[in-house]
Formats: sequence, structure tokens, C-alpha cells
Amino acid sequence: MSDNTVAPVPPAPPTPLTLLGLGAMGAALARTWLAAGHPLTVWNRSPGRSAELVAAGARVAATAAEAVAASPLVVTCLLDDASVRAALADADLAGRDLVDLTTSTPAESRTRAVWANERGARFLDGGIMAVPPMIGVPEAGGYVFYSGDREVFDAHQEVLSVPVATRYVGADPGFAALHDVALLSAMTAMFAGARHAAALVAGSGVDEKEFGALVAGWLTAMAPSTAAYAGGPLPDDPTSAAVAEAGDAALLRTAREQGVDTALLVASAGSMNGI
Repeated sequence: MSDNTVAPVPPAPPTPLTLLGLGAMGAALARTWLAAGHPLTVWNRSPGRSAELVAAGARVAATAAEAVAASPLVVTCLLDDASVRAALADADLAGRDLVDLTTSTPAESRTRAVWANERGARFLDGGIMAVPPMIGVPEAGGYVFYSGDREVFDAHQEVLSVPVATRYVGADPGFAALHDVALLSAMTAMFAGARHAAALVAGSGVDEKEFGALVAGWLTAMAPSTAAYAGGPLPDDPTSAAVAEAGDAALLRTAREQGVDTALLVASAGSMNGI
């Protein structure tokens, strides 16, 4: 009787990759890839940030061009779009898959995609929706938007998902940056509002720690309503235009009474009634 047992297929070896940029975010990404067993080559414009990573198994390249040559998958996590261009100026990108996690504008990302393609590389742009302590911590809820070449995303989704979850948002290379910056803009305005609120009560005798908890709770309660601003009609609100206008005026008067700048309120006046 013949033995028809099929031998198990051994798992594929971890994907090697190169990472350019070892700031707080880049270093966090590097640590998670190394911990998962991925051969990693790193480069950073400022030396002296790689000792911990070398101890964990990373190989340090002397130049960005040398780092690019070491791996078919190249990830950039640098200061800005100009830094990416400068770092890769002398690199041979032919046959490489370039994944750019540097914060950029949609137009910059589209230009970078064309630039990479002209040099023989496939391009994928990414927008990181996380801070460094969230990297490698799935329960923290961070993720990265990706856009551009779908084949690149599909080919590398497994390794890209090691540090943080992935969300592909379209073939347009600018879509990841657009999603990223739009959400960061909302966050920036939220924090500005919280700072304004704190300034109103500062020095008034209000318990600031207790008040901070109230701000967090109030913003959490209001957060579900914000989805309507990008997804369709605003929720029904029985507040009349006259009442909303009077409320906005009270916000402005209070800020002036408390000696707090009104620029934030002036910029957002009418937002509560959809104006």
C-alpha cells in the first residue's frame, strides 16, 4: 500500500527589507520587524541611532544607496518629501518596491509615484495613523493607509502588517496622504478646541484636572456625530439658526471676558448648524 502522505510545506522565510529613517517612528517600525525575524537593513542621515537595532540584528548601511541595494523592498520614513528625494538621489531603484511612509501632501505623493516609476521602481504611499508607542501593539488601534500600486500592496501586505494594521484606500497614489492629512486636520482642530477650553478656565478656581476629564468625556460623547460631516446629511438638530447664532455669540463674549484669543471660534463660527 503506497504512502500518500503529503509532506507539510515549510513556511516561507521572513521577507528582507530596507528602512530609511530612524526617528522615533522609524525606530519603532524597525524594532517590530526585527522582533518578527525579518532581515532588516537600516540607514539614517544622522548616525548614532542604530546601536539598539544592531544589537537586535539589524544591518547598518553606510549610505542610502547601499541600503536600497540590499533589499527588494525599501521603506522610507523620513522628515518630509524633500528628504525622500535627497536620500534616494544616488540610489538605483530599478526593480525595487518603494513604500513611502513619510508624511506628505496628495500632490507630493503623486509626483513621487511618477518619479519612482521613471526610475524603474513600483511605488506605494502610506499614511501612518499612529504614534510610535502604538507600533507593535495591535490593541492600540493604530493603522496605516496605503494607496498606489495594488500589486505592491498585495505582495507585501503581510510584512507591512507586522508593525501595525493596514488599510488600502485606492490606486491613486495621493489617496493615503489625503486620508492621513484629513484625519490629522480633524485631530489638530480637536486639540485646539481642548486647549481653548483649558485656557477659558485657567486661573478661575476651577479644578483643572477634573475639568480635563469633563472635556475628554464631552468630546467622546460628541465624536459619533462627526461622521456625518463627511458621509452625508447632518443629523437632525431642532436648534434654530437664531439660537445657534446666539450660542456662537456667547462663546465669543465668554472668550473675551476670560482674555482668551477668539481666532479659533471665529474660524469655526456656524459649524454647529452646518454652515
